[in-house]
Amino acid sequence: MSYKSFADFIEILKANNELITIDKFVNPELQIAEITDRVSKSKTQNKALLFTNNGSKFPLLINSLGSEKRISLALGLKNLDSFSELLDKYAGLLKKKPASFLDKMKILPQLNELGALMPKEIKGKGKCQEVVINNPDLSIFPILKCWAHDGGKFITFPLVHTQSLKSEKRNVGMYRMQVIDNQTTAMHWHMHKTGANHYNEYKEAGIKKMPVTVVLGGDPAYTYCATAPLPENIDEYILAGLLRGKGVELVKCITNDLFVPNDADIVLEGYVDTSEELFFEGPFGDHTGYYSLEDYYPKFHITCITHRKDAVYPTTIVGIPPQEDEWIAKATERIFLLPLKMTMLPEIVEMNLPPAGVAHNLTLISINKKFPGHAEKIANSLWGTGQMMFNKVIAIFDKEVDLTNYISLIELVIDSITKPEQLYFGKGPLDILDHSSAQFAYGSKLCIDVTSSSKSQEPSSKIQIPNSKFQEPITNNQEPITNNQEPITNNQELKTNNQELKIDIKEVTGIHDYFISRNKPLLIVNIKKNRTKRIHEIIENLQTNELINNIRFILLIDEGFANNDLYSILWYSLGNLEPLRDITILKTENAELKHVFIDATRKLPTVDNFKREWPNVVISDNKTIKEIDELWSQLPFNEFIPSPSLKYAGLNTNDGAKFKA
Repeated sequence: MSYKSFADFIEILKANNELITIDKFVNPELQIAEITDRVSKSKTQNKALLFTNNGSKFPLLINSLGSEKRISLALGLKNLDSFSELLDKYAGLLKKKPASFLDKMKILPQLNELGALMPKEIKGKGKCQEVVINNPDLSIFPILKCWAHDGGKFITFPLVHTQSLKSEKRNVGMYRMQVIDNQTTAMHWHMHKTGANHYNEYKEAGIKKMPVTVVLGGDPAYTYCATAPLPENIDEYILAGLLRGKGVELVKCITNDLFVPNDADIVLEGYVDTSEELFFEGPFGDHTGYYSLEDYYPKFHITCITHRKDAVYPTTIVGIPPQEDEWIAKATERIFLLPLKMTMLPEIVEMNLPPAGVAHNLTLISINKKFPGHAEKIANSLWGTGQMMFNKVIAIFDKEVDLTNYISLIELVIDSITKPEQLYFGKGPLDILDHSSAQFAYGSKLCIDVTSSSKSQEPSSKIQIPNSKFQEPITNNQEPITNNQEPITNNQELKTNNQELKIDIKEVTGIHDYFISRNKPLLIVNIKKNRTKRIHEIIENLQTNELINNIRFILLIDEGFANNDLYSILWYSLGNLEPLRDITILKTENAELKHVFIDATRKLPTVDNFKREWPNVVISDNKTIKEIDELWSQLPFNEFIPSPSLKYAGLNTNDGAKFKA
């Protein structure tokens, strides 16, 4: 299904009761982001939001892809799995070799259909060029400042068009753009991205002006395709044509030779000067849930702005999951699973990227296991595949395992991992936004092999926990982990009533008993670190304590999580984990696994000799929270939604983007 315009998509959202229009004035600086954060995390009121009164003449649409229903509507799919049927059809068609003349004649109409999905350049001015502004001024748009410690306003949903100097292949990527002034932004393309590769081609060739054009809006399929992990030589508008069932019409820009979609809402034409000094961009509250800190990136100079007369400004926010980007990642997972199985790994049965894993920290895989080491083979293959190379932890299960019941999966891992060799470590590239690795964009990875032949034969029912008094858990085990889950129990009795623990480990501020009370050998311990190498002393102390004789896994986490939920603990632990550095495996005399200590605390220069700066968690400031609390009764929502930032406020001990002890 193709949309004639972005406004056409908005009408579909309205017709499906997926849009809330807000006519009350809301400030694009911090306030829109705070409202959106509340709505995107709500179980009952998660809708797209259209802010019509934002200080500009352009309505602002946000959270438009923020649910499975909305992103399916955006991509014209019944659901996110239905694209595989279409892809399977065309893939089979391309592989098929007609045997006879009659077979060849039968296949011709389908080949014509496939050709009709390719992008086409058309002549003349496009709908996106109904209004031409030769003296560009970014201040006419309601560009967001999302979080209190962001470096400024950011364009967050840009479709950045560049072209290879060597092959003339087009690329459409999504790279955030910090506003420097009314005619200049930063261009935050990471070293691994195609836009950065094109920039380096121009720089090496000594060509100063590299043409760049940024598109906002149009058919929502374009926005998704700009995020898709396509091979560098595949045009994003080919994928868009497949999704839309119609080829993308492209028109030539006015001030450079790039082509952009005819039906786009807003177009920013310009260039990047490869000889120019880089701009110190950031910080920015990122999709990891932490601030990405300042770094140097090129400047984008705008030479012309064009837009439709009825243009809508599309934007998004990112921060602590879940938010809109969760569903963009979910679409990628479902759309690219079939090609992955067809071309590389047919033994994969299912894949799931949990939102708590922020796309690159955790991947769940089920496989049809055939031989010893099969899980490691899958992990190594995935770590060598496109953007999967950034994945930090991969857990691999048998084919019959349900990958959507997260608590059951955690318990299965706890029960099954009894041998050191089930934890397989590797090294390689990490996402640039990973703050936990000692070396920028490089570090260790972990494969957890939970497949059948790797599991222990000893049933978990034999676990006995001595000298402990545990409360009954609050959480319902049958429900998957969500960000709205009830807190797990913080059992202070363990600290006050167990003399060994109380005397020997003063830094313990809380103990979560959820899994222990379910007869699962995992203990979550809150730690307040205050001395160099103290974490190693705590591990040494714990392993001699009778309390943990039969507890196989001990997760150490910062004290700010004394009363938080499992979803948040999973998100926080994965974000802070560098597997080889932070996982300590202790073996029994016969080389079986005795204890696994996982240090998911933040790493600091004073305590851990960590050389890089550690970012703060992304939360709203108290002033903005109070403003939205007071404004809420004037907004068209059914019930009050408290700020999600409140539950994370204890994690930041200082004001600013960087953590300070």
